[in-house]
Amino acid sequence: MTEATAAAPRDSRLNRLLTGRSAIDFIGRSRTFLFVTIAVLAVCLAGLLLRGLNFSIDFTGGTGFTVTGATAQFTGDELRDTLGAAGVENAIVQVVDDGRGALVSTEALGEIGGEEQARVLGVIAEVTGVEPDDIDIDAVGPRWGEQITRQSLRGLAAFLVLVGLYIALRFEARMALAALVTLLHDIAITVGIYAIVGFEVSPASVIALLTILGYSLYDTVVVFDRVSEETARLSSVSTETYGQTANRALNEVLVRSLSTSITSILPVGSLLFIGANLLGADTLQDLALALFVGMAVGTYSSIVVATPFLVWLKEKEPRWAELLKGRGAPRRARRHARRGDRRRRCVARAPFGFRQVACRPATLTA
Repeated sequence: MTEATAAAPRDSRLNRLLTGRSAIDFIGRSRTFLFVTIAVLAVCLAGLLLRGLNFSIDFTGGTGFTVTGATAQFTGDELRDTLGAAGVENAIVQVVDDGRGALVSTEALGEIGGEEQARVLGVIAEVTGVEPDDIDIDAVGPRWGEQITRQSLRGLAAFLVLVGLYIALRFEARMALAALVTLLHDIAITVGIYAIVGFEVSPASVIALLTILGYSLYDTVVVFDRVSEETARLSSVSTETYGQTANRALNEVLVRSLSTSITSILPVGSLLFIGANLLGADTLQDLALALFVGMAVGTYSSIVVATPFLVWLKEKEPRWAELLKGRGAPRRARRHARRGDRRRRCVARAPFGFRQVACRPATLTA
């Protein structure tokens, strides 16, 4: 081995990926990615239809009781059964802080400070071993929940409209449509996972959802910017189609998208798995789960949903369709030429004066 060979860097797949020289055929495998995406969306839709979303009292209205510093030993089932015996049905009980606290959500209990609320407060205090005055009460009416829901939907609609207008003005209308489809894909999967897991949907979840849409949009815009830059050089005599050029541009920014997403997902994963689960900071759970799922889904969609869908839209334009058709004719001609060469070689190898029509033993004739 010479010194020049030893000094040359190894051209591995990882090296090509890190230097933007990878050649992963995302566009050629778009049909496979489409089937995977449809399957995931079907599972999320089934979870949403069968299980539904677990809305917090901020959306549905009700009364929440927060217990801290409990002195008695109890379980969530014991507290729920005791509340049921007292006439409070469908109570949601969550034991927190290693059994020293509890979060109890019930339906609306009449007026604040009324007899029914006092009775429930007494039951919770008896089971948990705390004084009734030490239990925090949070009562939300159903109209307040409807107002939050309406404002959340308005905020989401305004976000999508502004995003579509910006991308349409900055790039073009088809890129705006592809970006909106990608964002709707991210929303559907995130909401579906919330339904499957059964975590509570709170205002913090809505805030996290809008945040992850921003992350997903950032990755998509980065890819579209490189695609727009590379495809601007194409002409009617180019040797690459729009899809091939978009695939090359996607490979060039792949490591950037992955690096940005991984460095964002790691701290969010720490909030979810360490802060919420191990340290008992349950208030972080709603926010961290939506951020974690949304960032992962946004990374996937910006790579295998946004660009393939954009290529499918663009290659319907006459300019790019003609270039695709022109690139297809030489490929068909080369395939026919290779088949003709194989036939001629087979005829030349036919022994004892037999003529072989094709490269198949059954077609030998005298």
